[in-house]
Amino acid sequence: MNEYSTRRAMFSGKNRCPPRAYPGLSIENFNEMIIIPGMVHERPQLVIADQNGEISSVPFLEGCGMKAGEFFRLSSRHLKKLPPCSQLMMLPGRVPVAFDPNERAMVSLDEHPLSPGSVCYPVAAFLTPGYTGTFSSAFLDQPRQDPLPLFAYTAVVFYHGEFYSASVQVDREQRQDPRLMDLERMQDQIVRIKKMFPENRLIRHLEDCACINGCPAAKNFFLERYETPLPTSPTCNCRCRGCISYQPEGKIPVTQPRIRFVPSPEEIAEVALYHMDHVRDPVVSFGQGCEGEPLMAAPVIEQAVRLIRARTAKGIINLNSNASRPEAVARLFDAGLDSLRVSLNSVRDSLYRAYYRPRDYTFADVCSSVKQAGLRRGFVSLNYLVMPGVTDSLEEYTALRSFLGTYPVNMIQWRNLNFDPRAYVRMISFGESQETVGIDRMICLIHREFPHVIKGYFNPSRLRMRRHK
Repeated sequence: MNEYSTRRAMFSGKNRCPPRAYPGLSIENFNEMIIIPGMVHERPQLVIADQNGEISSVPFLEGCGMKAGEFFRLSSRHLKKLPPCSQLMMLPGRVPVAFDPNERAMVSLDEHPLSPGSVCYPVAAFLTPGYTGTFSSAFLDQPRQDPLPLFAYTAVVFYHGEFYSASVQVDREQRQDPRLMDLERMQDQIVRIKKMFPENRLIRHLEDCACINGCPAAKNFFLERYETPLPTSPTCNCRCRGCISYQPEGKIPVTQPRIRFVPSPEEIAEVALYHMDHVRDPVVSFGQGCEGEPLMAAPVIEQAVRLIRARTAKGIINLNSNASRPEAVARLFDAGLDSLRVSLNSVRDSLYRAYYRPRDYTFADVCSSVKQAGLRRGFVSLNYLVMPGVTDSLEEYTALRSFLGTYPVNMIQWRNLNFDPRAYVRMISFGESQETVGIDRMICLIHREFPHVIKGYFNPSRLRMRRHK
């Protein structure tokens, strides 16, 4: 039996079936079970929320996971303790799906099983950076609901007295761990740095990002840690469905306002050079969630890169981009750019176009940009946006292997795609019942076959690149 038929057998039969309406459960059964001291539940329990946001576990129903709209039982090997600083979210307007071990069937809950007559909602985990979800939260949509806000909705269960998520750790760096961010020191630093650069508009923008929008990258600039953002472009040449700074239809709320101006090369260089002067192994990055596509401001970025490199050879200058303009990418590397991170939801053209909706470029241009970076010995990462059931489909896995065998890729950042999982499947017209490899197994297989490709989550520093070599 090959690796794919093994996975197929595991998720066949009773493990994989459509849900039916669930009529509700007796509160007496629940009370009878939970009063037994020291009771150990060997299967992961369903986690739900009531209309007030109070979270409960249901010992007599198993929590499940979802991939591309299909439901799966979860075992211990799918689960990790919920990572520190992760958040639990209630999903209003959705119906929880669970597995009933007595009925041996998937069930949907039309009322709260612990409080008959009242409603209940699914619960999902928004994972701390460095962890990738392997199953989405299991739920059904109610009619006429707008898509969920732009977060990743990972399956979460209650297991052996703790919350667990269906996830895998891909990066151990604590770059965005809020427990390590001294906010009092950050406020002092903001005052000090603004006095040093009173005319720099980019620093005032980063202050808003850090203090109002809670951006961990902006916080790291003021705390003189790791990687600092250099947002530059207020415009974009694609209409990403999951753009966190621009949603023209208004059905999905934006989570971070977009920068309204183009900083001067001098303003950009001031921020970058300050960071490089105060951090041992620094990274500075164009292309942030609070901007459009940085290649739309390529001439300004090129000048800024030249100013930075005229002063120092230290650190990594990185570009987070849709890689839509190969000529501009080539010029930036010639000016002194060190690395390129290319955002992709898929390495298949049809799925890429369905999500990114490019305006004046093609997926072939993206591939050409990767080639241009490789020709100039630049470091290339894929910002590979993961959606369980789609990313780990056999077709996508095969296409990714082909892509890595063709193009000069140095790293895959296995990042969660922040989008309503059911809406995403409908949007890209993804077919049902596709064979899957499994996110965790796919990551293992890819990095076993391509050992030169770094597995991670964050843009690597120069020292990390050297350690991997």
